[in-house]
Amino acid sequence: MSLGITALPLPRWDDSVVVVDPPSAEPGAWSGAPSSIVVDGVVYLAYRLRLPIGEGRGISNVIARSSDGIAFTVIAEVPKESFGAESLERPAIVRTPDGRWRLYVSAATPGTKHWRVDLLEADTPAGLAAASPRTVLAGDDTIGIKDPVLHHDRHGWHLWASVHPLESWADADRMTTEYFTGPDGVRWTWRGTALAGRPGRWDGRGVRVSSVVVDGDTVLAAYDGRATAGENWEERTGVARGVRRPDGSFGALTAEDREPLGSPHAPNGLRYLSVVTMADRRQRLYYEATRADGAHELRTELA
Repeated sequence: MSLGITALPLPRWDDSVVVVDPPSAEPGAWSGAPSSIVVDGVVYLAYRLRLPIGEGRGISNVIARSSDGIAFTVIAEVPKESFGAESLERPAIVRTPDGRWRLYVSAATPGTKHWRVDLLEADTPAGLAAASPRTVLAGDDTIGIKDPVLHHDRHGWHLWASVHPLESWADADRMTTEYFTGPDGVRWTWRGTALAGRPGRWDGRGVRVSSVVVDGDTVLAAYDGRATAGENWEERTGVARGVRRPDGSFGALTAEDREPLGSPHAPNGLRYLSVVTMADRRQRLYYEATRADGAHELRTELA
């Protein structure tokens, strides 16, 4: 059944508020990379805390809950040491159809540009802090995989993740979004490239799907993009869309021809947009954005 969603809600900034401040007030200190869901009227938000390079990088993933979507209480935190990781990036929080809680964690292999995705699973969101990780998307010597976005429906599990080539250290910031399907959210089969950068455009260097909204056989996706390696960590947000294949999987996404959205503060990063539908059916947005001092904060607003 289609809900009649024709456009993805996007940030307008003026009505947004800060949800989580960065851990310090300097460039390279970030709170953000949010993933959000609503369960029984409560918003659960997973996000990453980061310090500058040389001071810790992605130090932890945090899980918090809120009744209004603005004021959050932390209920669990997982440090990078739990994964033997040099850094953690964007998590994805999921509740399975049978009521289990999952956190998909992006973990960096020390001394390399490689990333993998590990899974934590527990009976409660607070229990994720004590869960043992298992790797579900390992990557290999040629690619790193991180920043998963998940969707589950009657056709099975769907996952979009950013994939980085590792043939050259200097080019490891390049990224495409690859699409996977699976029967249980643990075992995954690669189905092809969902979205790639457009040469000569604002997203030519790399693209990363950050949120998907599925309406019947249509998928609307927010994505982060950058034109150059120098824009790494300061991506801006665009929109893409795709349709379902006859077998129930989704085909490649097509980027909309529009200007990207960015923070009003240079260098204008606005990324990792997460869209969630509240109990009153209104949609709330969470995203990471550059602030005036160069740090990144986690913001929210109603669509």
